[in-house]
Amino acid sequence: MSMASQHLMASLPMPTDPVRRISITYQTPRRESQVMITEAPITPPLSPKSVAAAPDAMLVEELPIYTDKPGAVQIVQSVPVVQEFMDVEPVHARERKDDIEPLNRPQRLLEDEKVHIQRSGLSLSDFDVRGTLGTGTFGKVLLVRHKTAHDAHGAQSHFAMKVLRKNVIVQLRQVEHVNAERYILSRVNHPFIVDLFATFQDSLNVYMLMSYVPGGELFTHLRRAQRFTPDVTRFYLATIILALKYLHSFNIIYRDLKPENLLLDSRGYLRLTDFGFAKIVDDRTWTLCGTPEYLAPEIIQSDGHGKAADWWACGVLCYEMLVGYPPFFDESPYGIYEKILNGQIQWPRHIDRLSRDLIKAFLNPDRTKRLGNMQGGPQDILDHPWFRGVDWDALERREINAPIIPRTSSVDDTRHFLRLPPPTTDEIPGLMGEEQPPALHQRFDPINYQFLEF
Repeated sequence: MSMASQHLMASLPMPTDPVRRISITYQTPRRESQVMITEAPITPPLSPKSVAAAPDAMLVEELPIYTDKPGAVQIVQSVPVVQEFMDVEPVHARERKDDIEPLNRPQRLLEDEKVHIQRSGLSLSDFDVRGTLGTGTFGKVLLVRHKTAHDAHGAQSHFAMKVLRKNVIVQLRQVEHVNAERYILSRVNHPFIVDLFATFQDSLNVYMLMSYVPGGELFTHLRRAQRFTPDVTRFYLATIILALKYLHSFNIIYRDLKPENLLLDSRGYLRLTDFGFAKIVDDRTWTLCGTPEYLAPEIIQSDGHGKAADWWACGVLCYEMLVGYPPFFDESPYGIYEKILNGQIQWPRHIDRLSRDLIKAFLNPDRTKRLGNMQGGPQDILDHPWFRGVDWDALERREINAPIIPRTSSVDDTRHFLRLPPPTTDEIPGLMGEEQPPALHQRFDPINYQFLEF
């Protein structure tokens, strides 16, 4: 490591307890805009606040922001009334929609894909709770074991069970997002995306039975390493690009790319998880949702966004893996938005020219010129000189050795996740034992009818 790089890293605070960033979605304001918090604090643990004290360590470059309005920066102080949950578009968006870009037909239809969810022969009572892997606003993710799977030779026995509280989902108006997550995951099938095996519900929750990915979050490994080398970054970014390329072929936009949503499996390959903001979009959508540091300018400005927003997020992720922190952030979401719209990027000296060119191509504020969203589509990314030498087919077949192999001692090893208290019986009644049939007046609960697919 060079002296300049050592000086830069020494100037950055190194907390002993890294914190995860939030994902947000804005709702229709009753009085003023509210932020829904679905994770923990915003500011990443590695913060280049002291960069100004080390001018020799950084190069500063501004990316121009293209807007159709005068003024350098447009900060959204009052979020437009955009109800993605009912697919309602603002009037101004409908008026100009046809002038922006033609309807984008998917290469293939998700509805034609085989549903791989097990619909019978499985119930919540078939599983034992072995631990808690994570928590959030809507519920928890648990490690569960199938009670009889160990008796079958080669059968998978341990799973991740995502538990979402129904009344909270309804209160936060996330019903359509949750149902969309189930619909999408029940049909997609890719080596770099988590598998959904079954869904359930009881009187309190909906449940998603998913593959247990034991290596933990990329976030944890990145914070431990402080930053990745270009070769390590290239491996992980290439797997993400293949996953997004697959999703985009169905016109699915992911919208919440960040290290916290990338899990390492036992072989060190990434799995994309948490599809709570994923949506099938043939043209554009207008809801402001995602993680503030990773939002594209068009999302912040409510100009309508589509697949290009995912490629912007790839640029942010590439920068964060190479540098150790994202290119745009602040103590508040609005401070982050202002920096994104200003387009100022600080480049540490150790970032080589080719890496900088790739990141700048992803972070082009003009969507028509953004890498991955031009005439060549995702193929332009695969052909970029930064990826020269990558065998994309071998990578998708998982034939390349991963740079980080998580250490695990058993199929239920949870060392790469936080040690959290187990849920109580009252929190997950269907998992802790057979529920009694509901009383007659409870069988017509309107909340239950919003999750009929579960």
